[in-house]
Amino acid sequence: MKVDVLIVGAGPTGLALAVDLARRGVDAVVVERAEGLFPGSRGKGIQPRTMEVFDDLGVVDAIREAGGPYPVGMIWRDGERVAEHRMFDPAEEGEGGEESPYGAEPWMVPQWRMQEILFARLTELGGRVVFGREVVGLRQDEDGVTVAFAAGAPLRARYVVAADGGRSTVRRALGIGMTGETVDPNPVLVADVRITGLDRDNWHVFPPRADGAGFLAICPLAGTEDFQLVAQFAEGKHRDRDLDLDLSLDGIRKVAAARSHLAPEDVTEVRWSSEFRPRAALADSFRRGRVFLAGDAAHVHSPAGGQGLNTSVQDAYNLGWKLGAVLRGGAPEGLLATYEEERRPVAARMLGVSTGVHRGEIRRGEATRQLSLGYRDSSLTAETRPTPGPLHAGDRAPDGTGNGVRLFDTFRGPHWTLLTVGPTPTPPPLPVPTVHLPSHKAYGTGVFLVRPDGYVGWAGDTAEGVVEYAAGTDTVG
Repeated sequence: MKVDVLIVGAGPTGLALAVDLARRGVDAVVVERAEGLFPGSRGKGIQPRTMEVFDDLGVVDAIREAGGPYPVGMIWRDGERVAEHRMFDPAEEGEGGEESPYGAEPWMVPQWRMQEILFARLTELGGRVVFGREVVGLRQDEDGVTVAFAAGAPLRARYVVAADGGRSTVRRALGIGMTGETVDPNPVLVADVRITGLDRDNWHVFPPRADGAGFLAICPLAGTEDFQLVAQFAEGKHRDRDLDLDLSLDGIRKVAAARSHLAPEDVTEVRWSSEFRPRAALADSFRRGRVFLAGDAAHVHSPAGGQGLNTSVQDAYNLGWKLGAVLRGGAPEGLLATYEEERRPVAARMLGVSTGVHRGEIRRGEATRQLSLGYRDSSLTAETRPTPGPLHAGDRAPDGTGNGVRLFDTFRGPHWTLLTVGPTPTPPPLPVPTVHLPSHKAYGTGVFLVRPDGYVGWAGDTAEGVVEYAAGTDTVG
């Protein structure tokens, strides 16, 4: 079997990339070593920028229907409610308006449900996921990559994308190291459970106890009957006196009863459970030859702040249009070098944010929404104005309306878009959708060529030079 792109791992990263490639007509297949999609809620928060990505991929309506906003935190002590806790800083003026239509706070959807939605969209587009295929090795040459599996025939692909998690088999086979640190040495239990005796209007927080037992947090998972239970354990001399890290129903019942006013039998079911030690790590490289790393295979985050899953989906969004341009649009292969150039610095920055949130040094707010991330320093970015306006080339292209047109509706799809704002110039001869707005506060005035992933590639006071830019990148069209 031969394909253009083999994606290893059917998590949010792999599925989002597969959806993007499928709509571009790229022959791609996802292989997953498990026999089905991941069953738990390890990630649950979708940041506003990722909601915009899902808008473009055609799944945002299903995501909105499947989830809901985050509840207000409720602090408990000795069986009594003692205080509310706001998990997120309020939006600044201008955030969450027309320019960023998916709000200024994350939208909660359990990871398993998000994956079901992406899988359904991929199936709708004719994409494929093959379960029960464990990668055991790969060999690449100048024309492609041959991937071997524990069972079944090898597969040949022009490119491979490793989206197989923090313990990536592909990354290890390539010999790419990861540099990082332990964010917190204390292990954490996380489980999807059914509970009676707690309302679903609050995220219930039980602070650490004086005897050394760590915190307990129980959050209702929007769109489901489940709660996500998270419990921190202490190690070493501060180890919990009588509680081991037991992922069974009985073990989780003991934790809940010991750290809250709940009775053991109030935990009626454990639907999924796992444990981890928060760490932060960044792959030394995001590419080796024809193989790319994306998602947790490239960067591992503390879950604090909800950055890991979102950064991972946006890896896929960045790589997808570039693979499509090379494989179907005739773009030079050198375009693929900009994936690591653009995404590795972003991943490094977001690792710092995740770690800062975990340690209480950074608040959940503007820094975690990911709307301000961009690629100003990328070799694909050209800012030609002597004095740029409020929006710079390389920045995320905001939404907005004018002349009966919504910008995100125009941007949606696997194409570049030419946007003019202010006095109407003569449109240059580019084979892309063109839209004009009389005014837009976020853009100021000028001409903006918006990339397929919703970032401004080129900006100018007039259209002079944009045709040359398009010809130079050889990806526009």
